[in-house]
Order: sequence, then C-alpha cells, then structure tokens
Amino acid sequence: MTASSTTPPATTSSDRFDPAIADTRWQKVWDEQQSFRANDASTKPRSFVLEMFPYPSGRIHIGHVRNYTMGDVLARYKRMRGHEVLHPMGWDAFGMPAENAAMEKGVHPGGWTRENIANMKAQLKRLGFALDWSREIATCEPEYYGHEQALFLDLYAADLVYRKESTVNWDPVDHTVLANEQVIDGRGWRSGALVEKRKLNQWFLKITDFADELLEGLSTLDNWPEKVRTMQENWIGKSQGLQFAFNLSSGDKLEVYTTRPDTIFGASFVAVAADHPVAQTAAVGNQAAQDFIALCKKGGTTAAELETAEKLGFDTGITAKHPFTGADLPVYIANFVLMEYGTGAIMAVPGHDQRDFDFATKYGLPIEAQHIPTGIDWDASLQIAFEQTFLDEGNSEKSVYHDFRSSAYELTKHKFKSEPQDYLDSAMHKLLVGSSEILPCTAEAACRAVIARAEAGGFGEGKTVWRLRDWGVSRQRYWGTPIPFIHCEVCGVVPVPKKHLPVTLPEDVTFDVPGNPLDRHPTWKHVDCPQCGHAARRETDTLDTFVDSSWYFLRFASQPADRPFDPEEIKRWLPVEQYIGGIEHAILHLLYARFWTRALARIGKIEVTEPFASLFTQGMVTHETYERRNPENGQPIFFAPSEIERSSEGATLKADGAAVDVGRVIKMSKSKKNVVDPDEIVAKYGADAIRWFMLSDSPPERDLPWSEAGIEGCARFVQRLWRLFGQLDSDATGEDKALDRKTHQIVFAVAADIEALGFNKAVARIYELTGAIEKAAPSASRTSAIRSLLLLVAPMMPHLAEEAFANFDSGLIADALWPEVDPALLVDDEVTVAIQVKGKLRDTLTVAKGTSKEDLERLALASEKVQRALEGAEVKKVIVVPDRLVNLVV
Repeated sequence: MTASSTTPPATTSSDRFDPAIADTRWQKVWDEQQSFRANDASTKPRSFVLEMFPYPSGRIHIGHVRNYTMGDVLARYKRMRGHEVLHPMGWDAFGMPAENAAMEKGVHPGGWTRENIANMKAQLKRLGFALDWSREIATCEPEYYGHEQALFLDLYAADLVYRKESTVNWDPVDHTVLANEQVIDGRGWRSGALVEKRKLNQWFLKITDFADELLEGLSTLDNWPEKVRTMQENWIGKSQGLQFAFNLSSGDKLEVYTTRPDTIFGASFVAVAADHPVAQTAAVGNQAAQDFIALCKKGGTTAAELETAEKLGFDTGITAKHPFTGADLPVYIANFVLMEYGTGAIMAVPGHDQRDFDFATKYGLPIEAQHIPTGIDWDASLQIAFEQTFLDEGNSEKSVYHDFRSSAYELTKHKFKSEPQDYLDSAMHKLLVGSSEILPCTAEAACRAVIARAEAGGFGEGKTVWRLRDWGVSRQRYWGTPIPFIHCEVCGVVPVPKKHLPVTLPEDVTFDVPGNPLDRHPTWKHVDCPQCGHAARRETDTLDTFVDSSWYFLRFASQPADRPFDPEEIKRWLPVEQYIGGIEHAILHLLYARFWTRALARIGKIEVTEPFASLFTQGMVTHETYERRNPENGQPIFFAPSEIERSSEGATLKADGAAVDVGRVIKMSKSKKNVVDPDEIVAKYGADAIRWFMLSDSPPERDLPWSEAGIEGCARFVQRLWRLFGQLDSDATGEDKALDRKTHQIVFAVAADIEALGFNKAVARIYELTGAIEKAAPSASRTSAIRSLLLLVAPMMPHLAEEAFANFDSGLIADALWPEVDPALLVDDEVTVAIQVKGKLRDTLTVAKGTSKEDLERLALASEKVQRALEGAEVKKVIVVPDRLVNLVV
C-alpha cells in the first residue's frame, strides 16, 4: 500500500531507524492533525486517563517520564480499542518554590513559572505523549483560579467555609506561616529560624463534616491500592472512646478524651497543652509557668516532632481526682500536648503510652504495673457472670455495667457478710488492667464497662472522635489564589461579589523584604466594601495549593468560560477511569480531591462523589550515587552520572580520571546529583527507547533502577524491530498454524496486561513474539504476525510504529484499531506429551489434544529414542495420562 497523502512518507531506504528524524516528523503530524484532541460530541465509550499534573520546577525528570509513559500507553491503547479518550496535561503552578526563586534570583514568580512551563512542555512533546494540549491549564492563571474563587464562595454560602483563630507555625525571620512539613528540627526550612507558635485568624474548610462519607467511600474503591486506602483510613482516624471530666483541686472540671478507657486505672498524672485555660490560670503570677509556656510555643507541631522531642513538663500544683480510685493525680503543662487535638488535655497512662512513659520516667511519676491486683480471689462464678453479660449482644452500653454488677452480686453475696461492693470494685479493677490475661474479649468489654459506669455516674460519656481536622487553607504568601473576601470595619467579613471575580494578583510586587508582599502593597489591598461602600481591605492570605489540585480534573473535563465546568460534561467524563501518580500523594492530595468532589456534589454542582475510579501508584526511578569526601570538612561532594566514567572495576571522574565512591541505588535527587536528564537520553537514543526502558523489567509499582546498559539494550531492540517491520511487504504465502496461534494468544495477553497496567509483562510477551517471528519461515502467517506486532508496540513505541506503518498502509497508526483475536486460536489444540522409560524422560511427542490412550501408546513405542532406551527389554505395563504422560514399565 502507498502512504496516505495526509502523512509524510517514511524513509525506509536505511537499515537503521533514525529517531532524530522520525520523532520530529510524527510529533509534528500529530500536532497538525490534533490527533489526541478529545471530542465532547463523540458517541464512543469514554476513557479519562490522567497522571498527576507536575509542578513546573523547570525540568521534567525521569520520574515524570515513567509516570507519563504508563498513562500514555494506556491512553493510546484505549484509542485503539475504540474509545474516546481524554488524556490532558496541565501545571500545578502556584507555591513557595516560585517565591523562593523570586527572592534568590530577583525574578517575578509569574515569569519564572511560565518560563518553566514552556521548557517542560517542550520536553513532554519530545517524548511523544498523546496529550490533548487544547485543554492545558495552569493553576496560576486567572482563567483557572477565578473559577476556584467562585467555588470557594459557593462552599462558603453552604456553610462549608469558616474563619477562626488557630495556632500556626510562625517563622519570625520570613514573617510567614509554615506548614508542618516546612518545620525541620523546630526551625524554618528556608530561614533556619526557630519556629514560634502563634494564633492567627485562618480560613478553614469543613472537611470533618465529610469524615464518615470519606471513610465509608473507601470501601467502594476496589481499584485503589489497599495500602493507600489504609493510609487514608488511618489519617481520617475514626475511634470510639470515653470523654469524661476530672474534678480539679482548683474547683474546676477538666475534660479529657481517651480511646483506651480500659487503661483508666493505670492513669498516674494529667497533662494539658500550654495554651489550655488550666495552664493559663496556673501561669497567673507564676513567672516559671509563664517561661515554660513560652518555651512550649517555640516547639514544632508535627506528630513526628512531638514523638521525637524531649518530653518536658511543668507541675501546676493542681491535682485531678481520679473518678474511679479517688486518687489525686498531679496536673502538668506538657510540651507534647496540643490544644488542637482532642480537648487539649490527656489522661496519662505511662504503662500504655511511650510518651507518657518517657515523661513519667523523667519526672519520677508512678508507672502502674498492668497486672492483676494481689489479694483478690477471682472465682469462676464471677468470670461466668462477666462472660454471660458481655457476650450478650442484646445488652446496651448503658445497661451493661449494671447488668454485670447485678448478676455478680447474686453469685458472690454468699461470700460476704456485708454488701460485696469492695469485692466487685476490686474485681472490676482487675478486669480493666489485666483483662487480656482473663478473656480474649475483655479488653473491648472492659472499655464498654468503663464507659457505662461513667455514664451511669454522670461524669462521662462514650463518644466517637476523628483524627481528621478541618482543613486550614490560609497561606501568608503572594504566589497563590487570592482568597475572595473583604474585611470591613462596619460589615465584618464580606464575600467578593462573583461579578468582580477573578480577584487577580498584582504584578508590581517586590520580595526584598521578608513576609507576604500583598500585606505591604500600597494599593491592591485597599478597596471599598461591596455592601456599605466604606473603606475596607482585601484578604491578603492566599489559598493552600492543595486547593488548586483538588478540582483540576473537573476543569480538564469541561472548560466553559463563564463557570468552572458544565455538570453535564462532568457526568459524561467523570470519574477518572485511571489515575496515576506517586505514593507520596496518597493522603493529602487524594483526600482533599475526594473531599472537594463530595462537597461540590452536596451543594448540587455535580453528581459524581468519587473522582478517581482506579488509582495506580508507580514506583520511583532510582540511580546509584557518586561521591568524594571533602578533605576539609569530611562532607560528601556528589557528582552527576554524566560526569562519571563507569566500568566493571568501579567509577572515575571524567575531569581528572581519579576514582569516586559508588553509593547506594536510591531515588533520583537533585541534592545527590544522581539524576538523568531525559533530553540527553532522547537526543542520544530517541524517545521510543526511553519509553520502552520505562516499561521494561520492573513491575510498574516497584522502583526501577536506571542503567546505561539498560537503555542501550532498549535502543538495540528498537533497531531490531525496525529491521523486522521492513519485511512487511513480503509476498510469501502459506500458513504457519503454530505462529498464528502464538500471535493471537499474545495479542490477547498483551491487551490484558495493559489494562491491568502490567507493562513489564506486556513487554516480555512482545519480546517472545518477536523471537518467534524471527525464527519462522516466510509465510502469510509470518507477515500477518509482523503486522500484529507493529500494532502491539504502537502505544509503547509510537514514532517507530508510525514510521513503519506509513510504508504499507494509509493514515496514522495512532488512529488504527487493535488487532482482532480469533477465540478459537486462544485454545491450544496441540499438547506436548512426555515419554518415560522406567520413570526417566526419554522423548516427547507433540500431538493433537485429546489423542486416545491407544494412539499415545502406539506413538511412544514407535519412538526411536524409546526403543534405544528399552534395549530390547519387554514392556510389562504402559501407564498413560492423556495429554500429559506415557510411562513404560519394563
């Protein structure tokens, strides 16, 4: 066949495939013909394939290439299966790195970001990804964040957004709030200053209103990794426990919550946060307490920091009355208790909690030995009463304690001359602190018993709580979405009218002074109140960038100019059929995206509640490191792979020929310089070779070690295929049934592998088919197999495939359909039967499946190898297992 008039002819005169020519040629054709533009009017089945969009840091790294290659193969495959595919790309473009660049390089964050976008977009195009660039978005553009402001106002109108004072990490040098992740060893990640805790008015989203939905929804996500679902479940953190009040010696009551009421008898002290009212009261007129509270405010707020920091406390002199034992427990102000968690106060049980144990050890506080108290005769009758009471599912929590006491009283009163009150309380104590040694079920039952007794006594109640906290979205920085509110001294906090959206960032800002440039801008923040007309000021906080990435997939699916999206288009495209990205986003990004989707559904904007039907978290690309030690300070000096000459004997630096130390194979990191530039690999080997490498060897969920030998092997396979595809014009005739069968079986298997994202398995099968074709004699079957092979590799090596396809067919292989499979050829009609003599393998037979026992015996005896093995001995018995084995007994 001749090449289509709409596509350029391939150059097949050379025995070698030239990726430098072919890559550019076909990328231009795809662009001109808008080959990968999704059609909203299509009646085909729809597939929305999405990889997590990148932050425009300046360069695409190898990890991006692996991520996008996987998505690209799936998207191209879905097109070949007759689907209308949406496979878009955009940029998560707001954030601190741009402001850091502004401060360090004296550039504007917008200019720096947009230049990076242009560079990275060019890199992605050089890799030949089948992306719909007509839907490209950048979250830093008003065309995007203006719609985000409108959605934020919609959520505010639905009472899902509020503002309150909260404790934040404050960097006193950069004059900004830091996220927990930006506090390293108690210091600001950029300034190095000791971080302080401050209270600021912050904007929050009511994600806790959706805690139950978000937790229950995880059970519907069957196509998500179990690990990710577990991580989200733990982050949401639903727990049931006891909230109760201690009576304080000061006359006040102190509310605490515990998920382990069964350990209450082991409590030996009480601790409160530095900003708890009890702490503030204790600090009045007490300079030592005031100093300690100030010290606490300099600590970090992350869970990791609280776990590892030295546990410090201040004895307030106040005591708390234990509600069960009546013991007076000391009340401490402690640096590891936060006001934002629970009630800001804890019942400390050193025998069951490491932090409590460390604290108790430091301050010489009792550590209750969790054993059965001595001197108590735990008789069988009381245990039976306990079992009968707590194993009866009909009992309510409120009645269970009384039921137990009543039945136990009747069984034990004969032992006492007086009321068995003391005995029962002692027995209960024993149950609570040593229950695991008594009954397998009593730890849970003991929790129920304590809750029931607290409720009966009126000093506590069973309560379900969540680890999840409302999402604080305020950020004191310039490069983010302006929060669309105005502060008026007359009207209070006023939403910006939607007709005035977007609230755009001013361009004339400077970063020569620490802090948020919006706070000190001479004009931007000064506006009139839209309600009363009086002078007012804009909100100068901007939104957390996680907000930007919580709905971008909706904007990909629908992009009307006058609203964030069209709900009818959302209904047709969502949920995303396949979402691909790193495990590092398993909690926050995915949880926030799920929340936004559910929140928008609740207020009637969309109908879908879960944004991503299937999730895949790919492994990282890794590389060994190269280093030398600085002779002056002993610190490592790292070198890039391009600076190294590698051999079997080790590694040397090209610049001086001297040896360098070869380190572990770890995640590619700019700081360790063990990164590989995709542009250099594409220039040397072509886009298809690097794409093939990303799909080969390692299962996609595991890390992929980068190696020069590996990419060279992939480049050789590209040439091997090119030579094979050059034989497509063969006029050979005749059939090769075995090759036909293998071809159809592999086509079927590769399809299943791609759909399951088992790319390495698909690659292995393609190698297998390639070898089988190369060994086969010329025939029509062989030509057909080559054509099928070409279609199989098209999603993986699209440039090579287009170049070869243009030599024998019209149009683009990007528009071609997946090869059809004959179901009859998927079942083997021949089998290999082992022939044994005296239990040892002597020959094999390839026969039709279902060959009779008689025929198998006859064929086995006719074998020359079998006759030689028999050496004339008489065959006494023939054992035949149909389709598997013939064993001759002599």
